[in-house]
Amino acid sequence: MVFILGLNFPESRLVKSALQSFYGLGPQHTQRLMAKLYIHDSARVGSLADRQVLDLTAELSNMTIENDLRRKVQDNIKRLRDMGAYRGRRHAMQMPVRGQRTRTQTATAGKLNRVERFG
Repeated sequence: MVFILGLNFPESRLVKSALQSFYGLGPQHTQRLMAKLYIHDSARVGSLADRQVLDLTAELSNMTIENDLRRKVQDNIKRLRDMGAYRGRRHAMQMPVRGQRTRTQTATAGKLNRVERFG
Protein backbone atom coordinates (compact mmCIF):
# COMPACT_ATOMS: atom_id res chain seq x y z
CA MET A 1 0.00 0.00 0.00
CA VAL A 2 1.27 3.42 -0.98
CA PHE A 3 0.12 6.45 0.99
CA ILE A 4 -0.56 9.54 -1.17
CA LEU A 5 -2.15 12.65 0.34
CA GLY A 6 -4.16 10.85 3.00
CA LEU A 7 -5.26 7.85 0.92
CA ASN A 8 -3.85 4.35 0.69
CA PHE A 9 -3.58 2.89 -2.79
CA PRO A 10 -2.82 -0.74 -3.61
CA GLU A 11 0.51 -1.24 -5.35
CA SER A 12 -1.13 -2.84 -8.38
CA ARG A 13 -3.25 0.22 -9.21
CA LEU A 14 -2.29 2.47 -12.12
CA VAL A 15 -0.97 5.88 -11.12
CA LYS A 16 -3.33 7.49 -13.64
CA SER A 17 -6.45 5.99 -12.07
CA ALA A 18 -5.17 6.64 -8.56
CA LEU A 19 -4.76 10.34 -9.33
CA GLN A 20 -8.16 10.54 -11.01
CA SER A 21 -9.78 9.24 -7.85
CA PHE A 22 -9.11 12.64 -6.24
CA TYR A 23 -12.00 15.10 -6.58
CA GLY A 24 -10.97 17.81 -9.02
CA LEU A 25 -8.40 15.81 -11.00
CA GLY A 26 -9.55 14.61 -14.39
CA PRO A 27 -7.71 13.00 -17.29
CA GLN A 28 -6.08 16.23 -18.51
CA HIS A 29 -4.74 17.36 -15.13
CA THR A 30 -3.54 13.84 -14.40
CA GLN A 31 -1.72 13.58 -17.71
CA ARG A 32 -0.02 16.95 -17.22
CA LEU A 33 0.99 16.10 -13.67
CA MET A 34 2.44 12.75 -14.69
CA ALA A 35 4.36 14.36 -17.58
CA LYS A 36 5.74 17.01 -15.25
CA LEU A 37 7.03 14.36 -12.84
CA TYR A 38 8.27 12.03 -15.63
CA ILE A 39 5.90 9.18 -14.75
CA HIS A 40 4.93 6.81 -17.56
CA ASP A 41 1.24 6.38 -18.46
CA SER A 42 1.20 2.68 -17.64
CA ALA A 43 3.17 2.98 -14.39
CA ARG A 44 1.80 1.28 -11.29
CA VAL A 45 1.70 2.90 -7.86
CA GLY A 46 3.99 0.21 -6.46
CA SER A 47 6.68 0.90 -9.07
CA LEU A 48 7.10 4.55 -8.05
CA ALA A 49 10.27 5.47 -6.22
CA ASP A 50 9.98 7.12 -2.82
CA ARG A 51 11.21 10.38 -4.29
CA GLN A 52 8.48 10.32 -6.95
CA VAL A 53 5.81 9.68 -4.32
CA LEU A 54 7.09 12.63 -2.29
CA ASP A 55 7.14 14.89 -5.37
CA LEU A 56 3.63 13.76 -6.28
CA THR A 57 2.37 14.47 -2.77
CA ALA A 58 4.01 17.90 -2.82
CA GLU A 59 2.40 18.78 -6.16
CA LEU A 60 -1.03 17.59 -4.99
CA SER A 61 -0.80 19.57 -1.76
CA ASN A 62 -0.28 22.77 -3.77
CA MET A 63 -3.43 22.16 -5.85
CA THR A 64 -7.02 22.96 -4.90
CA ILE A 65 -8.56 19.49 -4.76
CA GLU A 66 -10.87 17.37 -2.58
CA ASN A 67 -12.50 19.25 0.33
CA ASP A 68 -11.03 22.64 -0.57
CA LEU A 69 -12.53 22.47 -4.06
CA ARG A 70 -15.88 21.22 -2.76
CA ARG A 71 -15.98 24.10 -0.30
CA LYS A 72 -15.07 26.57 -3.05
CA VAL A 73 -17.92 25.36 -5.30
CA GLN A 74 -20.31 25.46 -2.37
CA ASP A 75 -19.26 29.02 -1.49
CA ASN A 76 -19.67 30.16 -5.10
CA ILE A 77 -23.22 28.80 -5.21
CA LYS A 78 -24.01 30.39 -1.84
CA ARG A 79 -22.62 33.72 -3.06
CA LEU A 80 -24.84 33.61 -6.14
CA ARG A 81 -27.88 32.86 -3.99
CA ASP A 82 -27.11 35.64 -1.50
CA MET A 83 -26.70 38.33 -4.15
CA GLY A 84 -29.94 37.25 -5.81
CA ALA A 85 -28.44 36.47 -9.20
CA TYR A 86 -30.49 34.52 -11.72
CA ARG A 87 -28.22 31.49 -11.45
CA GLY A 88 -28.46 31.62 -7.66
CA ARG A 89 -32.25 31.68 -7.77
CA ARG A 90 -32.26 28.71 -10.15
CA HIS A 91 -30.01 26.79 -7.75
CA ALA A 92 -32.33 27.67 -4.87
CA MET A 93 -35.40 26.45 -6.78
CA GLN A 94 -33.56 23.27 -7.82
CA MET A 95 -34.12 24.02 -11.50
CA PRO A 96 -31.73 23.87 -14.47
CA VAL A 97 -29.16 26.64 -14.26
CA ARG A 98 -27.57 26.70 -17.71
CA GLY A 99 -30.56 27.22 -19.99
CA GLN A 100 -31.81 23.65 -20.33
CA ARG A 101 -35.45 23.06 -21.08
CA THR A 102 -37.89 22.92 -18.18
CA ARG A 103 -40.94 21.53 -19.89
CA THR A 104 -39.68 17.99 -19.36
CA GLN A 105 -36.64 16.29 -17.89
CA THR A 106 -35.74 18.44 -14.90
CA ALA A 107 -35.14 15.54 -12.52
CA THR A 108 -31.37 15.71 -12.89
CA ALA A 109 -31.33 19.42 -12.07
CA GLY A 110 -33.38 18.71 -8.97
CA LYS A 111 -30.73 16.27 -7.81
CA LEU A 112 -27.78 18.54 -8.57
CA ASN A 113 -28.97 22.03 -7.72
CA ARG A 114 -29.06 21.81 -3.98
CA VAL A 115 -27.22 24.22 -1.71
CA GLU A 116 -24.74 21.55 -0.63
CA ARG A 117 -23.16 20.45 -3.92
CA PHE A 118 -21.12 17.38 -3.16
CA GLY A 119 -19.06 15.59 -5.83
